[in-house]
Amino acid sequence: MIKFFRQFLIATALMCAAGAQAQAPAVFRIGVAPHTSARVILEMYQPLRLQLEKALGTPVEVVTAPDFTEFARRMLHQDYDIAITTGHQARLAQTDADYLPLITYMADFRAVALVPGESKIKSAKDLKGKPVLGLSPTSLVTLWGQHWLRQNGDNDTLRYVSASDSVARLVLSGEAVAGFTSLANYQSLSRDVQSQMKFLVISESLAGRVYMLNKRQAAQRERIDAALNAFAESPEGKQYFQKYKLEGYRKLKPRELEAMEPYAKEVRQSLQ
Repeated sequence: MIKFFRQFLIATALMCAAGAQAQAPAVFRIGVAPHTSARVILEMYQPLRLQLEKALGTPVEVVTAPDFTEFARRMLHQDYDIAITTGHQARLAQTDADYLPLITYMADFRAVALVPGESKIKSAKDLKGKPVLGLSPTSLVTLWGQHWLRQNGDNDTLRYVSASDSVARLVLSGEAVAGFTSLANYQSLSRDVQSQMKFLVISESLAGRVYMLNKRQAAQRERIDAALNAFAESPEGKQYFQKYKLEGYRKLKPRELEAMEPYAKEVRQSLQ
C-alpha cells in the first residue's frame, strides 16, 4: 500500500510538472544578425522587445549568432519567429524557408571600405597582397566587398572578424590596411574613432536590415504589424531611430528582395 501511494505521488507530481510546462507561454524569439557585438544588439533591441512582449502577451527574447553564416543556418532551421538581417539573407529566408517580409528601415544601407585617415591607399589595386578585413564570408558588406575587389584589384587576402568595431580597431592598429563594414555601423562608432578613418569606397544603396516573419507566426501578422507601427510612433522608438540613424520603418519596394538573389545564392552555396 505504501509503495502504491509513493508511486501515485510521483505520477501526480510528473503530471503537474507536465501540465505546468504545457501551460507556460512559448517564448517569441527575435533573431538579429550579428552586425555588431551581442551586447550592443541586446541593448539596441531592448525597447522593441518590450513593445512586442506587451503587444503579444508572451515572453519575447532577442538572440543572435556567432557569425552571419551560423545565423543563416539557424534562420533556415526556423529558430527565429522574426529574423532581422540584411537583404541577401532576407531573400534566402523568403525563398528557402518561407519567411514573410515585414518592414525595413528608411535609411539607406551601404557597404563601405574603411582605411586610416593618413592612408595612401587610393584604389582596390593598392590593396593587392595586403590584409583586408570583412565581417564574415556570408555578410552582405563582405560579399559586396569581395565583388568590388575582384572587379578592381583581384585581392585574395580577405580575413574575417566578428564585429564592426573590431574592423575599425584592427585597421587603426595596423593589423589590416582596410576593412569592410556598413555605413550604419561606421556611424555607430565613437566620434574619436570615426575621425581617424576615411572611406576608400562606398557602395550603391543595398537592401538593408529586413524584418522577416516566420510562417508559423503568420496568423499573428496583423498584431505584429500593429506593434511595430506603435513602436515606431512611441518616444522609445523615435529615440531608437535617432540614436542609430535609421530614420524609421518602411515597407519594402517591389522586387527589392529579388534584386538580392545573386548574394543570396552565394550564402546558399556557403551553407552547402
